[in-house]
Amino acid sequence: MDNYVIADNFSLLAKLMDIHGDNPFKAKSFANAAFQIEKLTVPLQETPRDAIFRIKGIGESTGKSVCEMLDTGAFPLLEVYLAKTPAGILDMMRIKGIGPKKIATIWKELEIETLGELLYACNENRLTLLKGFGAKTQESIRQSIEFFLSNRERFLFAEVEPFAKELLALLEKSFPGTPISPTGAYRRQQPVIDELEFVVGTPIDHVSETFHALDGFERLGNSDDSILVQFREQVKIRLFGTAPEHFATKLFTTTGTDAFLTAFFAREGAANGGTESTETEIFTRAGLPDIAPALRETPDILLKAAAGKLPQLIQASDIKGIIHSHSQWSDGASSLEDMAKAARDKGFEYLVISDHSRSAFYANGLQPDRILAQHAQIDELNKKLAPFKIFKSIEADILNDGSLDYPDDILRSFDLVIASVHSNLKMPEEKAMARLLAAIANPYTTILGHMTGRLLLSRNGYPVNHPAIIDACVANQVVIELNAHPRRLDIDWEWISLAIDKGAMLSIDPDAHTIEGFADIRYGTLAAQKGGLTADKNLSSFSLSELEAWLAARKQSKGI
Repeated sequence: MDNYVIADNFSLLAKLMDIHGDNPFKAKSFANAAFQIEKLTVPLQETPRDAIFRIKGIGESTGKSVCEMLDTGAFPLLEVYLAKTPAGILDMMRIKGIGPKKIATIWKELEIETLGELLYACNENRLTLLKGFGAKTQESIRQSIEFFLSNRERFLFAEVEPFAKELLALLEKSFPGTPISPTGAYRRQQPVIDELEFVVGTPIDHVSETFHALDGFERLGNSDDSILVQFREQVKIRLFGTAPEHFATKLFTTTGTDAFLTAFFAREGAANGGTESTETEIFTRAGLPDIAPALRETPDILLKAAAGKLPQLIQASDIKGIIHSHSQWSDGASSLEDMAKAARDKGFEYLVISDHSRSAFYANGLQPDRILAQHAQIDELNKKLAPFKIFKSIEADILNDGSLDYPDDILRSFDLVIASVHSNLKMPEEKAMARLLAAIANPYTTILGHMTGRLLLSRNGYPVNHPAIIDACVANQVVIELNAHPRRLDIDWEWISLAIDKGAMLSIDPDAHTIEGFADIRYGTLAAQKGGLTADKNLSSFSLSELEAWLAARKQSKGI
């Protein structure tokens, strides 16, 4: 084991000790030893063991650790610390601008354990609420994380979409007059993308030759009908080439999942000659109406299509109001008035302001006196902005026992309550279900926020029994949120169809912490389309008068 490895081990141990809040003098001794060892010109391996203890900066404890590594090739003390440190915390240590003390604060005070969670917190303006963190520090951390994550293998749909549009424009320029289309998981609007796929209506040899001449693209592999390239060590791109007359067939067979395609071609009359000029013709030959690409996941959609029961999929333009948003009253970036005016100017009829409740101290959650002050401001703004309306809401933390964060007399003051879990996320299913079901049964809970607490590519979320949660929401007239933030998209689209069939109401909500966050509604809509959601089953598609009537009827039925 050479000097640099020993020094690196000591340096890492010192940082981990600081993160865990252990003896600062001991941590400093290992950090100092690492500094001194790096400057040595003679390998420690060739140094007599007793002489190691006479080297400047190496004491009794650090000297024994050096000998241990030289003799065994192992450093048990470091292994102990690594074993009790989440992998995501180790990743944070590689991010510029975050030292051990800041990492400890982030981990202990915000319960953040992954880079994805930390990026989400930066986007929610949450780090600025911590001691020692300012807006510049938060922005620097955000940029460093995004750079670090740019070299991973999987991406959110929202992350790759801008590049996909640029690539489509490049393809259209490189193959003028040629039919070109996105395909695969990206065309099906999957929330997580492993590779971008495109069909180009020209032979694969032509595609291959063209990309060989383009800068920035590295060839990773090829097959009989496609090539796989990577752009500047980021997202992978698969390009299918086909004769123009077979373009529609190739697009069709590369869009649907294997399960969907197998079931489609097993249907009587579904076989075709591959010369249809459009996908509509392919479906017509099979005796079916067009099935939107987003729905081509599982065989059951074919049964709905054959029975004439395909849903009229919700569109972003169907959203009439912003439900679930945060202002500077808690951890939002803009004032309540600015959020309301921006929503009005974007054509929305109302804004449901739902700042964090008091238990979310890390997000500047509202104490009762601040609720009264916010409600007074809302009353004044509603006079000023009419007919646009701000609804009084709160994102109330679901506490460990399933109760909400305020007593009934305070909950009664809100027009609607969004109930969400934000703390103690590491729960077994039994605990998570007891907690959620209790909150759903609370008569003041109007919407169940981000059902599993997941963050895509960052945190799995706590396990839940989705059918039982859906049944409870239906029974208690509780709306299920589809959190539109592209890192959440929770409830997952795969459960939306079941929720609709059971009679549940959903709500596409941006969980906006900035005015720009309103735009996330689009990603929520794309996910909702995959689950077959229609506008009439979506609360945020209600007009102002419809929402007011719905809320009044619900309160009357609940006796609140």
